[in-house]
Amino acid sequence: DPLPRAGQRILDLAAGTAASSVSLARSGAEVVAADFSPGMLAEGRRRHGGIPNLSFVEADAMALPFADGEFDTVTISFGLRNVNDPDVALAEMLRVTAPGGKLVICEFSHPQGKAFASLYRFYNDRVLPTVARAVSSNAEAYDYLNESIKDWPDQAALAARIRGAGWTEVAYRNLSFGIVALHRAIKPRVAAGAEPSVTEPR
Repeated sequence: DPLPRAGQRILDLAAGTAASSVSLARSGAEVVAADFSPGMLAEGRRRHGGIPNLSFVEADAMALPFADGEFDTVTISFGLRNVNDPDVALAEMLRVTAPGGKLVICEFSHPQGKAFASLYRFYNDRVLPTVARAVSSNAEAYDYLNESIKDWPDQAALAARIRGAGWTEVAYRNLSFGIVALHRAIKPRVAAGAEPSVTEPR
């Protein structure tokens, strides 16, 4: 995909402390870092508040406080899996994206290849919890991470849900053998069921 350009409006959802938002803002695009957590946004402002083309907004992905078609691109990295109703969030992302605009989702997924997938499951089910309990004061967070990844739809199923929300040209590619997948989609230039306008010849 083409890199962000100066003047584009980008919504970075589940932005946390805005690490990914800063990377997008370096292109010159106008970036809105949105997150459900005011504490994460406060830390993001503390770290990156001096960047003029980066703003911070507290927002629920299922009820975005933005106008229809406000953004050229919407991105979300490792956040859609944590939304209570991802389908509602996908529809909201469609609403705030301009016709012809893009959606980019980076999320944990399901590894490809039987042998590698088995090894990955063994690591997540047996090794990771043991290590987490030994080194972390919040081992339950690792348990949640593992369970949420297992319950998350695979690459093709997520692509189908993105299409179901009204996006077109849905595609994905695997990263790290499918541990992570990058999904991309386009908002139709004409709403589903609508007829394109026709200009009568003079």
